[in-house]
Amino acid sequence: MSSQVDDVEVATLRDRISQTSLWTWTVVLLCACSAVATTRLQWDIHRGLGTSSFDVGLYDQGVWLLSRFDAPFVTLMGRNLFGDHASLILLFVAPLYWIWPGTETLLAMQSFVVAAGALPIYFFARRHLNSAGIGCAFAVVWLVNPAVNGTIFENYHPDSFLGLFIPVAIVSALTKRWRWYWVAVFLSLLVKEDVVLVIVPLGAMLALRGETRRGILTIGAGITAALLGMFVLMKNLIGVPTRNGWRIPFGGVSGFIKETFTNPTNVYQYLTSEGRLMYWWKMFAPFALLSLLAPEVAAISLLVLVGNTVSNFWYQFHIEYHYSLVAVPALLIAVIVGLGRVGIGARRVLAAVVVVSSLWCASLWSYVPFRLNEYPHWGAEHPVAVAAEEMYSHIPPQAKISVFHSTAPHLAHRKEVYQFPNPFRIVLYGPDTSREGQRSPLSDGIEFVLLPRELDTGNLKDWNSISADFYEYKANNYWQLFARKSP
Repeated sequence: MSSQVDDVEVATLRDRISQTSLWTWTVVLLCACSAVATTRLQWDIHRGLGTSSFDVGLYDQGVWLLSRFDAPFVTLMGRNLFGDHASLILLFVAPLYWIWPGTETLLAMQSFVVAAGALPIYFFARRHLNSAGIGCAFAVVWLVNPAVNGTIFENYHPDSFLGLFIPVAIVSALTKRWRWYWVAVFLSLLVKEDVVLVIVPLGAMLALRGETRRGILTIGAGITAALLGMFVLMKNLIGVPTRNGWRIPFGGVSGFIKETFTNPTNVYQYLTSEGRLMYWWKMFAPFALLSLLAPEVAAISLLVLVGNTVSNFWYQFHIEYHYSLVAVPALLIAVIVGLGRVGIGARRVLAAVVVVSSLWCASLWSYVPFRLNEYPHWGAEHPVAVAAEEMYSHIPPQAKISVFHSTAPHLAHRKEVYQFPNPFRIVLYGPDTSREGQRSPLSDGIEFVLLPRELDTGNLKDWNSISADFYEYKANNYWQLFARKSP
């Protein structure tokens, strides 16, 4: 009997595969090719010393510790992994390290998850616009988007999961597939505390569309998750609910509001400085500004865009960094919803305009796999990278080490690894900024220091202040490995 059931299931699966359209297979192939291409490039960048403690090494060490059932206290930054951000989604990543531990795992996962975000967009566009061809075109628009690719090539961040979860959540909300919707919202809330900036507007859109109860539940879930993440998890681990309050200018939220009313000229000059207006152009231009055809959907990204623009943290209002990824899904899906409101003839023309605009913007601002000029980086075969690899083999697996930032992601699978000059001089370390520049007692336990032969003035000064305690253990043309002298 069971064999007959198995035969029926196999036959059903075979039928489903045979009925899958060529367009669908094309989109799957495009996603796979994009993910493989970006993964290979990321691995080459990583192996060529193009990654760093921030923000690959710290996640690699933290996830490695989780995979060993240890507390994820990340010595590269001096904080618990979940005190930095409430990224509980990483608990689901840790089992991958039982099979394939390493930075390459994180980078590959990031590429494939972000590329997979094209699938819900394709299926939604195919259904909403009644055209698999246009759906495929919008999958391409996602894959080449500058902000999407900027995230892929900016080391590693758990935010990359939002490149899949947020499109699924928005599409499920618009198509009333509630089971998928709640799964996507739940997973999104596990990624990071500030995803509330998208979840709350998503709930508001639902409420305005007549799904009042689901909208209110979504808003409540988003706010509750953010408060728990910040005031329960993060505050208990690092003593404060967030370390990023300084990013709001004019003294914080109240100061910014006060400045807006008392000295609006200052606020205007601030908001139009350092390329902030260009940031908005780069976010909307790939969609030929057609996100405005469905403003209620595009508004899901409004809080993120405003928050990034107001921030005085340069990375937030530049599309090359992960802060912008979460805003892209709503802007793209708004185009699809908007095109559904025009005639078929105009729809095809406007879809073509969006594709052309996206490819043009990608050629200007993106790191797409098909770009003609090579992405600038050192490859794995670069002499400096090969020489660094030689040094790694001489460092004992359990040794406590302080290393140059670009070698940290290659040596992070240990309980104590520090980015030089930490812990000899505290720099960007731990939640207590009052200790900045001081020597940490942890420095007495450091057994090895790995540094390049050519040091900048600051690192050279730090090394000279402690070099008497170490001797040259191994060296080559580019690197020096120092070991602590015996007492």
